[in-house]
Amino acid sequence: MSRSSSAGQFDRHITIFSPEGKLYQVEYAFKAINQGGIASVAVKGPDTAVVVTQKKVPDKLIDPSTVTNLHRVENGIGCMMTGMPADCRNQMTRARYEASNWMYKYGYQIPVDQLARRIADINQVYTQNAEMRPLGCSMVLIGFDESETPRIFRTDPAGYYSSFRATGVGVKQAECNAYLEKRLAKIENYSYREIVQVAISCLSSVISADFKPTDLEIGVVTKAEKEFRILSEEEIDTHLTNIAEMD
Repeated sequence: MSRSSSAGQFDRHITIFSPEGKLYQVEYAFKAINQGGIASVAVKGPDTAVVVTQKKVPDKLIDPSTVTNLHRVENGIGCMMTGMPADCRNQMTRARYEASNWMYKYGYQIPVDQLARRIADINQVYTQNAEMRPLGCSMVLIGFDESETPRIFRTDPAGYYSSFRATGVGVKQAECNAYLEKRLAKIENYSYREIVQVAISCLSSVISADFKPTDLEIGVVTKAEKEFRILSEEEIDTHLTNIAEMD
């Protein structure tokens, strides 16, 4: 039986495995992450975690201030969404609900690893029920754990999550990961400024583009502040100028 004929019999059902052991609808959800044509990266250092993503406004009539891929879940937890915008918004809303529910039950902010685990568990349930479909998006969470160590977690439509030192998401994911592996293998203890510039340089290199401040969104959480914040266009411009001077 050819692969195409096999897929045709099983790709309409989320809960049925193909003879090859695949859930085609889940695989299609992974492909949907790339539909927006957005590349994103997350990198962490000794006292900093950074997320950098492209900002694309799909229509000239849309107010650019209403388009974003970066969100604050809690004061100390930031989130970068990549994928289908409506699915991203839905998952972001659920993450905030889970964080608020944890605070209501236990009286303290949800740890970033527990939030990643909870979102991954919800995603995994979506692969078991025929009345649901997997969400075509990937969530990256950054924050500090109980030992005051910066953490990066990424979840996917299959319900898998893991902690990363650095990771790429979306289009050019493999190229981003290859670039980050080479850069981070040379130096381990990057400063805050260097971490931000490594992330920007990664996107610029794999996409082969020179960015303007309006083309990027950058979110950071540092040990000094421990609150997630999104950099202004002026701050982004400063980092882009420093990168251009080094080149």
